[in-house]
Amino acid sequence: MESNTVNKALTSFTATGKTSDDGDIASVMGFSGFGKKARTFDLDAIFEQTRRTAIERSQRVIGKCFITGNVITLLRSHDEFNSYLFIFIIFRVQKSDSSSDSGSDSDSDSELIGPPVPPQHAAQQGDDDDDDDEHVGPPLPPGYTGSTAHSDDDDDEEGENPVKKIPDTHEITLQHGTKTVSALGLDPSGARLVSGGYDYDVRFWDFAGMDQALQAFRSLQPCECHQIKALQYSITGDVMLVVSGNAQAKVLDRDGFSVMECVKGDQYIVDMANTKGHTAMLNCGCWHPKIKEEFMTCSNDGTVRTWDLNSEKKHKSVFKPRSFQGKKVIPTCCTYSRDGKLIAAGCQDGTIQIWDRNLSVHTKFHCRQAHTPGSDTSCLSFSYDGTMLASRGGDDTLKMWDIRNFRKPVNGVSGLTNYFSMTDCCFSPDDKLLVTGTSVKKDEGNGKLVFFDRISFQRVYEIDVTNASVVRCLWHPKLNQIMVGTGNGLVKVYYDPVKSHRGAKLCVVKSKRKEKHAEALTQDYIITPHALPMFREARQRSTRKQLEKDRLDPKKSHKPEPPVSGPGRGGRVAAHGGTLSSFIVKNIALDKTDDSNPREAILRHAKEASENPYWIAPAYTETQPEPVFAEESEDEEPDQEPEWKKRKI
Repeated sequence: MESNTVNKALTSFTATGKTSDDGDIASVMGFSGFGKKARTFDLDAIFEQTRRTAIERSQRVIGKCFITGNVITLLRSHDEFNSYLFIFIIFRVQKSDSSSDSGSDSDSDSELIGPPVPPQHAAQQGDDDDDDDEHVGPPLPPGYTGSTAHSDDDDDEEGENPVKKIPDTHEITLQHGTKTVSALGLDPSGARLVSGGYDYDVRFWDFAGMDQALQAFRSLQPCECHQIKALQYSITGDVMLVVSGNAQAKVLDRDGFSVMECVKGDQYIVDMANTKGHTAMLNCGCWHPKIKEEFMTCSNDGTVRTWDLNSEKKHKSVFKPRSFQGKKVIPTCCTYSRDGKLIAAGCQDGTIQIWDRNLSVHTKFHCRQAHTPGSDTSCLSFSYDGTMLASRGGDDTLKMWDIRNFRKPVNGVSGLTNYFSMTDCCFSPDDKLLVTGTSVKKDEGNGKLVFFDRISFQRVYEIDVTNASVVRCLWHPKLNQIMVGTGNGLVKVYYDPVKSHRGAKLCVVKSKRKEKHAEALTQDYIITPHALPMFREARQRSTRKQLEKDRLDPKKSHKPEPPVSGPGRGGRVAAHGGTLSSFIVKNIALDKTDDSNPREAILRHAKEASENPYWIAPAYTETQPEPVFAEESEDEEPDQEPEWKKRKI
């Protein structure tokens, strides 16, 4: 039926006449027919004719059936071009059967073909026709009395209120360990999370590879017995910076293998600018936001150094913070500006010093009383627009600075307890909120994640995290998820199913994998692929195969003997029986220890030895005098020398 419809539609096609062949072009190109005009078609006439024909035939053949057709007509073009011309003619006819005569097609343009419309929808049809110009989309569900204008108002209100953008409706907990989580890092894509703590461990978490068990896929100790101070992925996400309690920072790849280790400086040189590296414990470190090979570290040797990933033998540049008297001060935290042109460091004397990245001699901005002297400034963070700087001090304060007017803070708040030298502060992705954590002592309350408005600096929101201090916090701009490291070894991830993307949403939907005991290896083995067959160790594939082998071994499959009960020491007592061997073994293993006086035990054989000497006495009969033992009398005084001592032998 459809092919006949198409053929009928194609009868209305009109083609232009052919032009004369160009003889010169034909002789050069080697073929004729060059320069023919392409066929032109009146598509409006095709659609109208096809639609009328489909309606007419559907009424006559199908009757009251619902018609929805897609007609695809394939026409071959001129034989000289040997190609195909595809004309896709798509039409959809949705008509309902009316009470009028089915054979009349005079008003077919407004007529509906198909089953009759239900009564409950017939009344709404007139209203829908009036609203077609105003509303675009599917019809509203029955019983809906709301207005679509409310959703726009909600979006505007949410855009004005940044608190509604905080993703805190759901959370997951990752168990790093039992000690403080002192470092957190997320790669730029948000696929992997890395955590480090006071237990020297660095754990790798892959959101796409985890299930609801929430287990890390790798754990290692890159710096042996040194606490992890900072972890951060580079801007490309292929390498990671590890800053620990030693003097040498390390760079690892995504899988935890070492890529670079900074050189250690000479601690006997007075001028730290003349050493190749740090000479004391590191405090902080971060990557350059624009240059993927450059990173920065600060140390207790009083210097801030930049490094190049391709040259590990020496630092790139040195920045030396100085006090008001020109003395050396220790930087406790450091960071780059968003454009990478400025380097900021917070020092132990309460100052915040900012240098131009290319000029390491004099500071560009210097605030001498930013925080209380003697307190460790735990974090510095630039806003996304690059004009504001937030500082988290060890004096329980959080301050906001405008680097264009760096003499005094724009805003500040106190009373935020801080017991750690790495407590974080960060800006929200929309740059409207400032986030930090609070510290608590053991069993004295819950650590909180506090949100402040950037302009008014009012506390607008807070989250009770756990009954321990909140040390680290990250707000990833792509995932829109907040990662929190606590003082009791937990890493919490806060997210919203609607506002957040990927990240924790990938692993919470996966069910736990069933444990396959057959795939677990019984013990570690050494793989020696190039050794001789006689020196190779059999590779244990699974415990199931090993158990089958052990079952065939008579020694390994023997039932363990129960512990010895009853008489017998130094060996096992045989079972009671009537055989001679069992009787002998039983008597041999009996407990025959003598707990009597040892002197009496020896002297009880003295009479028999004197009367019948057999082993020793016969050999000394000629030379050995007769032994005389004194007998103690009651009349003899204790201080008087015995009679046998006065005799001469």
